[in-house]
Amino acid sequence: MSSIDRAALAAAVASLPERFKGPGGVVGVMKDGEVVLREAWGYADPDAGLPMTASRLMPICSITKQMTCGVLLDLVGAPSALDDRLADFLPNLEGRRPTVRELCDNRSGLRDYWALTALHGAHHEGVFRREDARPLFARMKTTHFEPGSQYSYSNGNFRILSDLLEERSGRSLAELYAHHIFGPAGMRDARLAADTAAPLNGVVGHEGNSAVGWFPATNRILWTGDAGVAATLDDMLAWEGFIDRARDDADGLYTRLSTQPTFSDGRLARYGMGLAHDRIDDVAITGHGGALRGFRIRRLHTASERLSVVVMFNHEADAHAAALFLMRAALGRPSVPQAGDTPADRAWAGAYVEPSSGLLLDITAHGNAILARFAGGAEVLSYGPDGIARSNGMTLSRENEGLGLDRPGDNLRGVAVRLVGEAAPDIAGRYWSPETESALEIEAIGSTFAARFDGFLGRGPMHAMSHVAADVWKLSTPRGMDAPAPGDWTVRVHRAAGGTVEGLAIGCWLARNVPFSRIA
Repeated sequence: MSSIDRAALAAAVASLPERFKGPGGVVGVMKDGEVVLREAWGYADPDAGLPMTASRLMPICSITKQMTCGVLLDLVGAPSALDDRLADFLPNLEGRRPTVRELCDNRSGLRDYWALTALHGAHHEGVFRREDARPLFARMKTTHFEPGSQYSYSNGNFRILSDLLEERSGRSLAELYAHHIFGPAGMRDARLAADTAAPLNGVVGHEGNSAVGWFPATNRILWTGDAGVAATLDDMLAWEGFIDRARDDADGLYTRLSTQPTFSDGRLARYGMGLAHDRIDDVAITGHGGALRGFRIRRLHTASERLSVVVMFNHEADAHAAALFLMRAALGRPSVPQAGDTPADRAWAGAYVEPSSGLLLDITAHGNAILARFAGGAEVLSYGPDGIARSNGMTLSRENEGLGLDRPGDNLRGVAVRLVGEAAPDIAGRYWSPETESALEIEAIGSTFAARFDGFLGRGPMHAMSHVAADVWKLSTPRGMDAPAPGDWTVRVHRAAGGTVEGLAIGCWLARNVPFSRIA
């Protein structure tokens, strides 16, 4: 284990309010089981003039997932003990049902339920009740890949898990967290705060930016298991201390949570038991992020260095980038990894579709780098002298007129097909999906197109559509019930032999290949 440069770390922390602008934030760093830095700045509620402190509760959002899995291991033991209960939650699912372990590892193949709320007609600032979740799961007919074979982030996995735990124990999830997680870890103020509309202790989440200003975010969803825990920075540092104290215990809770996961084909996975597995250069790290409209949270931990970083914002700046910045400062690593010096092949630029996922891959070339937009995010790849572009999460190579794609974290490999031609303006009409039991209405107003969904959650707002190439469109949902939102959905048009539109396939990084048939 190495020591850390505390002066460099303090300087990095001091730069955060300017680098990641917003109303307020807190950050904590733990080294060798001791808190070496604990900082707060700005305001929990600027309108009220309420300062941010390390004792203010904030939703930790998806960081909850590892705690839900921790309850599972401590209460039940082997996840497989609950496998036979999944049929009640997925009564109409065809093919092999996922296992509970596959739920915990985001390898279930179930489409994300928050993304699906858009297809069910929800408004992004609408109400989602506890009783809305089970009917949504019951409508699921298929998975978007064979369970176990790939990774796809799916909040519903953990929502189902939380219900299974309550059913098994006969106790509320709040009681289970308190007994199995908060108590042992010494998280004195942590609690289950499932209703996102309910105020905590003064912290207000904010949308906006420095150009337009910040304004209070509206949330009206109820979530459990996939998110829902609220904690202070001091609580989160207590969690990191709990992890460190049990570092040498082979049966310790975090040791069992952070065991290296694998896919069904034996390849190493990068997500398991509610934890993301990554590396900073040669240093292995585990952790997770959390997001809700108006909040961004991140925790990172490296066991080999006994080092943890926690960042919590009451705004939507990139908490993951902030945590990496601090972790690199503490480790004495360059804040930005060095890129190569081979000019990128500009002939790669353009739009592609990866066939198995049905997702759009958009490529631009900048100097010696390739910018790839795929599966909900943008990634910078370094272009090498061998003609291959690489990043930590993706490898791209030329394959005739397409691009070979390998995403190890998703266990997704394929050849993305280049898109050509112009989209025909004949897609307006009404469509029906047996998968979601919801309708899609596409309208043309002048030269613009927009679409809305109509389902059991309501008749949703209009979403802008834009053409990409022949029979490929984008449908934009920049805001969703959860955060980050689904973003751009790839819409692929299917035509009958005579050329008329007979249906569509719609998909985003969270919910792929959802079929819709045109209604005459």
